Amino acid sequence: MTNRVVAYQGEPGAYSEIAALRFGTPQPFESFDEAFAAVEQQTVDMAVIPIENSLGGSIHHNYDLLIQHPVTIAAETFVKVEHCLLGLPGASADLPGRVLSHPQALAQCRNFFATHPALKAEVAYDTAGSAKIIAEAGDPSALAIASKRAGELYGLDILQKNLADEEWNITRFFAITHKDRQPDTATPGLKKTSIVFTLPNEQGSLFKALATFALRSIDLRKIESRPFRKKAFEYLFYVDFMGDMDEENVANAVNHLREFAPMVKVLGSYGIIE
Repeated sequence: MTNRVVAYQGEPGAYSEIAALRFGTPQPFESFDEAFAAVEQQTVDMAVIPIENSLGGSIHHNYDLLIQHPVTIAAETFVKVEHCLLGLPGASADLPGRVLSHPQALAQCRNFFATHPALKAEVAYDTAGSAKIIAEAGDPSALAIASKRAGELYGLDILQKNLADEEWNITRFFAITHKDRQPDTATPGLKKTSIVFTLPNEQGSLFKALATFALRSIDLRKIESRPFRKKAFEYLFYVDFMGDMDEENVANAVNHLREFAPMVKVLGSYGIIE
């Protein structure tokens, strides 16, 4: 497993790197697009991408990338997001200054900023990247919100833990591989399947689509619509449900859906890596 090269977006110490470490040796990329391209070109074995956060919701760009690239979902994993306030040795949260982090992390720590009015939030490209910036700048009035691991990697002190407004801040990640590569990620237990489809613009078409699963007692876990970029005011429907495409019941449901859905793509059947 340690020989498996795993792409992720961000700097070392990012929450995505924490997820990537569960699958092999992490390799950082500047953008999600570059991480997907590395999987498509097979210069890495897989990539780990955030797909949903319990507070912030879905990462829509990554949902779009799933259908633009020849990839399949091999596994999912969940990372608890534990924001820490980081600073250079001697820095203080009680003095005026600026706090760098990713915009989503800043938004998740509104209560902290409300109780520290002398500290001003400043957007950075990445949580771990913000830790790297202040470590290199050497300005004790500049702080960062990032993971404990980022603080350790860049030699920063942890000034405060558990900054997020809510404790249940969890990010769901997909581990993706090239569609022609046989996934070698062992995921025992129940499997989940993700699909995406379009529907004809007809009355009752969504009800009909969902009925293909309901009639077979298949447990739907998520459904989300996204604008279809190829046609104005048409939509893609992303659905997660319990079951494996190797199961006859599941295969029959998807084949039934294909009878009237203009497009159906199976994104993968997968289990959980802890």
